[in-house]
Amino acid sequence: MSLDHAHVQTRLVHAGSPALTQGAGPVNVPVVRTSTVRFADTATQAALNQQRAAGDRVATYGRHGLDTHQALEEAVALLEGGYRTVLAPSGLAAITLVLLATLAPGDHALVADSVYSPVRKVDKSLLARYGIEVEYFSPGQDALEPLIRPSTRLLYLESPSSLLFEVLDLPALAATARRHGLWVAADNTWSGGLYYQPLALGAHISIQAATKYLAGHSDVMMGVVTVDSAELAQRIGATYDALGLSVGADDAYLTLRGLRTLDVRLARHQVNALAVAQYLATHPDVSRVFHPALPDDPGHALWRRDFSGASGLVSFAFDHPDPTAASRFIDALQYFSIGASWGGYESLALEAGPQRLAEHSLWKQVPGQQSVVRLHIGLENPQDLIGDLERAFSSTREALRRSA
Repeated sequence: MSLDHAHVQTRLVHAGSPALTQGAGPVNVPVVRTSTVRFADTATQAALNQQRAAGDRVATYGRHGLDTHQALEEAVALLEGGYRTVLAPSGLAAITLVLLATLAPGDHALVADSVYSPVRKVDKSLLARYGIEVEYFSPGQDALEPLIRPSTRLLYLESPSSLLFEVLDLPALAATARRHGLWVAADNTWSGGLYYQPLALGAHISIQAATKYLAGHSDVMMGVVTVDSAELAQRIGATYDALGLSVGADDAYLTLRGLRTLDVRLARHQVNALAVAQYLATHPDVSRVFHPALPDDPGHALWRRDFSGASGLVSFAFDHPDPTAASRFIDALQYFSIGASWGGYESLALEAGPQRLAEHSLWKQVPGQQSVVRLHIGLENPQDLIGDLERAFSSTREALRRSA
């Protein structure tokens, strides 16, 4: 079945579907578990090992994954418009895989300062030990070209960012990086791969925490790396093998199942989140809302140009100097669970601490703010969620009044 010219909704339904044998077969790929791959003969084994070493997607050991893994990889590669997709045990594992595959001792990497915060842990705990230098910069304020050195090998971006949803000019940044021969990697988790196409905009590598929107039900840990060339597929594959990474067949199956409904789920997340963002934008206790689909968001023009939709994430800053406002507010919520992840069907709330906010140059442009809450807007009725938020604002206001 050719899906080359099909709409994305059709691709999501049919990508990675199993072939029919003897005229019949399952709708979805079954869960295929194995620790060992058998070969017809030694010549076949040698040929397949040689193919894998060259970067081809073939399994020569159970850790590489069989039918279920291959179906998910095919579907994500089609979604992202990439050459090949590799599965990793988590989103952070996918990020680390990319960093280790593209950087070597003595190399220099430029990283947007608004990236997913654990990237900095990988830098300090791993990359620095191997003599790899990571430099953080503000794509919105700093000119990229003067920062590029002869030793620079990678430009690592995330758009929008995870806490304040800063939208980057990926086409311009990628064009500059490519002129200097840099790899360009972009974290695409915010859009689930559906509303943003980093590879089409100039990136070589697109990374997602499939834990979030791809799986969609808060029951899977997984990352995916999609590349645009055979050369990168070989580099990523070799590093993947060296690290001994593996993903369980059951998790691959659940993620593939979630991917089938990505379009309809994200559409609902988008509608609900925009309703909440619009409510927050007019609330007297809120000084600023961070959501690129709002017309007054600083990244709105870039979002309209490069994105086809928005996800369910909204952050806001309290118009109150009390640093306890965020925690009081979150504790008063009923329909929002407290959790650090997002992308599932449920609504979540998380306080963005001062230490993490300080990493963002964008935050330094918002003087006087001390409390920020990030919300993931789930699939509940948005009016119920807004009612819950209003009750929490009232409770927080009263608690702060009594403690003053």
